[in-house]
Amino acid sequence: MKTQALAIPRGTPSPLAAFWALVVGFALLIAQALAVEAQSRPNTFADLAEKVSPAVVNITTSTTVAAGAGGPQPIVPEGSPFEDFFRDFLDRNDDGQRRPRRSQALGSGFVISEDGYIVTNNHVIQGADEILIEFFEGGELEAEIIGTDPNTDLALLKVAADEPLAFVPWGDSEESRVGDWVMAMGNPLGQGFSVSAGIVSARGRALSGTYDDYIQTDAAINRGNSGGPLFNMRGEVIGVNTAILSPNGGSIGIGFAMSSRVAQNVIAQLEEYGETRRGWLGVRIQDVSDDVAEAIGLESTAGALVTDVPEGPAADAGIEQGDVILSFDGRDVADTRELVRRVGNAEVGKAVRVRVWRDGETQTLMVTLGRREDAERAIPASAPANEEPATREILGLSISTMTDELREQLGLGATDEGLVVEDVAEDSEAFEKGLRPGDVITEAGQQPVATIADLEDRIDGAREAGRKSLLLLVRRAGDPRFVALSLDEG
Repeated sequence: MKTQALAIPRGTPSPLAAFWALVVGFALLIAQALAVEAQSRPNTFADLAEKVSPAVVNITTSTTVAAGAGGPQPIVPEGSPFEDFFRDFLDRNDDGQRRPRRSQALGSGFVISEDGYIVTNNHVIQGADEILIEFFEGGELEAEIIGTDPNTDLALLKVAADEPLAFVPWGDSEESRVGDWVMAMGNPLGQGFSVSAGIVSARGRALSGTYDDYIQTDAAINRGNSGGPLFNMRGEVIGVNTAILSPNGGSIGIGFAMSSRVAQNVIAQLEEYGETRRGWLGVRIQDVSDDVAEAIGLESTAGALVTDVPEGPAADAGIEQGDVILSFDGRDVADTRELVRRVGNAEVGKAVRVRVWRDGETQTLMVTLGRREDAERAIPASAPANEEPATREILGLSISTMTDELREQLGLGATDEGLVVEDVAEDSEAFEKGLRPGDVITEAGQQPVATIADLEDRIDGAREAGRKSLLLLVRRAGDPRFVALSLDEG
């Protein structure tokens, strides 16, 4: 069989040459992309620092401290021969009078309006008798406190200036990404105006507060930086420097700034009202665990499980105990922390859509939010049960029906119903999940239980429905929570 070579027209590159041309072209594209990326890194922060510095301030506070408070005192053993000597020495130097002394503290802040509003941390100015603002370009002014919010550690001050002040705008912290460049400014360790730079290390950090939404950064933040601004590369404030994590009190590259998403809303309320006005939904909630999700037929653990609905906006709108809040005001709810933040940032009096999971399906309710600060909270007293009424062993629990004597001992109302936990087997799942004597089971399978027969019926019904666990609503000292127990416990 005769073979014939494939004819390739002149000027047409060979397949190998075409392959290498493609490789080279691809490499050039990568190099160009890397060059563009490299150009996005700032060669210097000098221009940015020069632009925003006039709006950053040092803050010095003075506080009157009672005599003897906080000062070092000699310590000698009781009965020592030196005891009388030191007592006489202190009395002579005190002249029989207790003189107050002045204590000073340092912090940072930034101007947000030309008419003199200044943002800082609450802990910087808390308890201060006098607040002095030092400006980057020189000059000092006394400031008054407009309002504070201990929950987010933010404060708003005001100075009266003869001329309009340089100020910096808020930025959108939601746009910041992990790895973005940021710059911090402030008065670290009392050294005066100072700049440090780094990146966003993490977002959405929580320390200890209900409304925490911190940006974590490795830009150096030290004592005295508190209240200072964290800037993006456009010179916008995306965070208020608040805290550091450190074993020695100095920066180790783990600093936290309250996000502008939270701070801007709080500061606006302090400016308008002198106090915060947070939205209030009026529910008690807990996270949805895997076993709770399985017990109520949810496919995932997202959402916030409603454990109680006291009198308030949620009750008026028809939200019920046992509902799982899946979305709030059009946005999905991941967990209880996220729901609390969103409700708190919502406008008082706003009507919002709340989507809940109830009885195996979703429902959407309209809730008009109240004001959290006006909400009243009452926690009834409690006392442990001492008597040993007739009990039944179920799911690792020794339970009894409610009696008037138990109601009195537990601090319950005359009409309160439920099953009282008398004892919990220490090797049981119930004990592992925190149930203890004195707890009151008010619901099982999201239905009220008043008798042991009620509970047994709920167990049988769950097993017939193919459930592996049963959801109990348990109250302790007036606080409700849901607990899912495996039906294999017996």
